[in-house]
Amino acid sequence: MDTNTNRQLSEIHQELLETFKARLPLIQEEVENTWSKIIQSGWQEELISRYLQMLHTLIGTSATLGFTQIPTAALALNDILSITIDNKSDALNKQTGEAWQEILQEASGYVDSLVCAIKTEKPRDISQLDTQVMAVQSMKEDRASRLIYLVEDDPIQAQELASQISYFGYKVQVFTRLDELKAGMQLSLPKAILADVVFPEGNTAGPDTIATLFPRPLSESSIRVGSQDFSYPVPLIFISIKSDITSRMQAARAGCDAYFTKPINITSLIDVLDQLTVHKEKKPYRVLIVEDSRTQAKHFSYILEQAGMIVEIVIDPLKIMKPLLEFNPDLVLMDMYMPACTGMELVKVIRQIETFVSLPIVYLSAETNLDSQLDALSLGGDDFLSKTLKADHFIRSVQLRAERYRTLRSLMLNDSLTTLLNHTAIKVRLSQELHRAQRQKCQLSIAMLDLDHFKNVNDRHGHAVGDRVLKSLSNFLKQRLRSSDIIGRYGGEEFIVILPETSASAAHRLLDELRSGFQNIHHMAGNDQPGDFTVTFSCGIASFPDFQTPASISDAADKALYTAKKLGRNRVETHLPPGKDASGCLTPVKHRKPPRAS
Repeated sequence: MDTNTNRQLSEIHQELLETFKARLPLIQEEVENTWSKIIQSGWQEELISRYLQMLHTLIGTSATLGFTQIPTAALALNDILSITIDNKSDALNKQTGEAWQEILQEASGYVDSLVCAIKTEKPRDISQLDTQVMAVQSMKEDRASRLIYLVEDDPIQAQELASQISYFGYKVQVFTRLDELKAGMQLSLPKAILADVVFPEGNTAGPDTIATLFPRPLSESSIRVGSQDFSYPVPLIFISIKSDITSRMQAARAGCDAYFTKPINITSLIDVLDQLTVHKEKKPYRVLIVEDSRTQAKHFSYILEQAGMIVEIVIDPLKIMKPLLEFNPDLVLMDMYMPACTGMELVKVIRQIETFVSLPIVYLSAETNLDSQLDALSLGGDDFLSKTLKADHFIRSVQLRAERYRTLRSLMLNDSLTTLLNHTAIKVRLSQELHRAQRQKCQLSIAMLDLDHFKNVNDRHGHAVGDRVLKSLSNFLKQRLRSSDIIGRYGGEEFIVILPETSASAAHRLLDELRSGFQNIHHMAGNDQPGDFTVTFSCGIASFPDFQTPASISDAADKALYTAKKLGRNRVETHLPPGKDASGCLTPVKHRKPPRAS
């Protein structure tokens, strides 16, 4: 995020803050007057609902603008009153009894706290939020645009499932009636629809209604949103307590892309939502052409660039090492005969460097002698492409070889369970990002995360459930972090996150927010143990330029993680060099590190 954008955000924030502060006396008056009406009139659902809506707005606005006491007091009051709405018949029976009076008395204390907070609290200064915090706050914008329609007639189940999905960064719109879905589709188009099968209208009312909304086949159907027609693009996921083949068949006929039985495994659901809603643009292939003829090099470069590839040319073969390291190609096209050296000699040199052992190198030559080709391949080349090959065949040949290399490299670099970078790969990326931070003179933070009491999860629920928890955390991190952030599985239940251009304070705020969100995710127990459970993680943070080398910064983050474990787990700690003003963060403590607690 550039400086001008930060300045604009600051100005907008300040304008909103001043407007809100000017309205605080009116808000205080509304809080007190409406509460007086509730006390005088007894339990009235409409009145309490309006009060809850006011609290909901107050919580969101005040928290966004930097207040802490106001949203805390309002949230506590909201929780008490929400109980009376969630249990309508019970509350109606108690409205004149002792229980209702106890609710009023307890809630009145929070009303007093809220009024006091409105009168006295001062928000934090926007100037204290540095560039990295601004970037952290904006990193969910693309995920928040992933709107999911959830259609569930049970409001409690709907809210619980919506909350679980929203923890992974999706925006969820809940509909409790099928006609509401029909109306909603006229206003905006969601990324996916998640609907129950059974509704009061019938045991298959969900699929039946959606089938009429979106007739198949897909290629022949369209829907109208506002004044614009769309070909049917919305993935459908059905949920139900029924797992019989008839229900599944009815859902399939309605065009469902996935079917889940209750209770829903949130990890599996998020996996499916990611697959159906996240359009991952394939990065263009990167091709390095080593060719002493500038004319021929430009010719082949033009052909590949027209096909969407990124091409770099090396005219002097003895200067190949820098582009190999910095350009990071998916494929090298090598001329066989060059003045300074032959392509075969250069390939032999490249293959002696461990980093490039698997890099595909294809000779680009007019050589047709089979013996010469076999000799060249024996020195480390992978294949031959003729310089006289037709353009479309040439493009296709390069694409196939580059894609195969990417697939193999992914298998080598990514952890098979979580698909995150593995231990070796994340260490390489840490070294690269540190060098980049040093060159560009920018900040960088890393976070070490470790699941708390994970051994107990495996012992109690089994390793299959434990694997699902690991995958859930990896999905959670991928959803909630920026695309520029780098995530790896360091080993076992330990993860590492590299946060470029992020200060220690911004990283601490972000990871604490993620920690708070992850602890609310419900994980399904094993088949022999019905129900669900929650898991927490501890986190340690260290930053550059406080620590200058990969070894020192990872060791510092590891020490901070140990401190978080020692202080009770489910917390985030930051490690700073001795003597630095920690502003509330822990400073290093010299100790002999015992084995890590799980």
